[in-house]
Amino acid sequence: MQQPEQVDTFAHSGEVGLVEWHDYESSRPFTFQNGDTIPGFRLRYETYGKLNAEGSNAILVCHALSGDHHCAGVHSIRDRKPGWWNNMIGPGKPIDTNRFFVICSNCLGGCQGSTGPTSINPETNRPYHLDFPVVTIGDMVRAQHRLVTEELGVQEMYAVVGGSMGGMQVLEWGVRYPEFVRRLLPMATTARQNAQAIAFNEVGRLAIVQDPNWHDGAYPPGQGPHVGLAVARMMAHITYLSDQGLDQKFGRERISRAAARTLFDAEFQVESYLRYQGQSFTNRFDANTYLYFTKALDRFDLYGESGRLEETFEAIRARTLVVGFTSDWLFPPKQNREIALALLRAGKNAGYAEVDLPLGHDSFLVHAPELYDLVERFLI
Repeated sequence: MQQPEQVDTFAHSGEVGLVEWHDYESSRPFTFQNGDTIPGFRLRYETYGKLNAEGSNAILVCHALSGDHHCAGVHSIRDRKPGWWNNMIGPGKPIDTNRFFVICSNCLGGCQGSTGPTSINPETNRPYHLDFPVVTIGDMVRAQHRLVTEELGVQEMYAVVGGSMGGMQVLEWGVRYPEFVRRLLPMATTARQNAQAIAFNEVGRLAIVQDPNWHDGAYPPGQGPHVGLAVARMMAHITYLSDQGLDQKFGRERISRAAARTLFDAEFQVESYLRYQGQSFTNRFDANTYLYFTKALDRFDLYGESGRLEETFEAIRARTLVVGFTSDWLFPPKQNREIALALLRAGKNAGYAEVDLPLGHDSFLVHAPELYDLVERFLI
């Protein structure tokens, strides 16, 4: 367990302050949806606020593909990087830690402390690599359920909240544990990916597996297909943004001629930005996890064999608010709206809100007072 420094530098009004991560170790076997079993697993997680005596004020925050357990606060006075949803979570913020016990875990299959392809297989004493079982969104949610019930003592979930891949987990929670969850708040998500989203993921996977340093997934720790992973991240990052957002931020601005030493060095600011995004991603993310998670996204399909989403949603009991964003072309408003419409056709307590922001798919992560107001009102 990481111990926080005992200083109150960040513990001012409106901020979570210093936080520590914890590791939940489940020693019971876990069987994946495909039938493969591992003897146990670890989930790394953080919590903010306090669980009430009834165990009923918990909110689970589910992260997106490239996210992790650190969604609010800072780890130390030296590591000042705030959590990825620090603008949303904290005292007096939309997800108010004065009221709620907020939980965020790194997903099963991840590379930020949870059991995944980089973890040691106890049967071989070597990393799993591609011997790690195929993981689904459902597998991630079942592992989270163990965490919140067995480790944290949650008796019912006040809400489950998340965007993108996190939104898929939110929907899975509602379907899989209908009597346990009271509210669902999926954002910028889909009940199944369309061909375009699958195609983008396949291009990213191909960049990784064709990198000569991939070695069929068996690369040494700290090494691997960094070029392929960077390219995958660069391309995916474009899908998280929008034409308007990129044009507002970069336009056709050029970097200095001195910096572009050869013909194919970065010439435009947007090129430099994407290269930075790709390189920084390789410093914190595992290529095999990227392969596993993108496949989990592609295979997620709540429409089922009948093709009728409302049939799947018959199980849901939670009040639901689906949020889409006008400039999101990865999971566009139509896909988010269809989730809400299917819930209504199934007779559920559901609503839909569309937020007009120019920053694309990642709009749920930015400073957005109109989104804050929606979240705060829904959680009342």
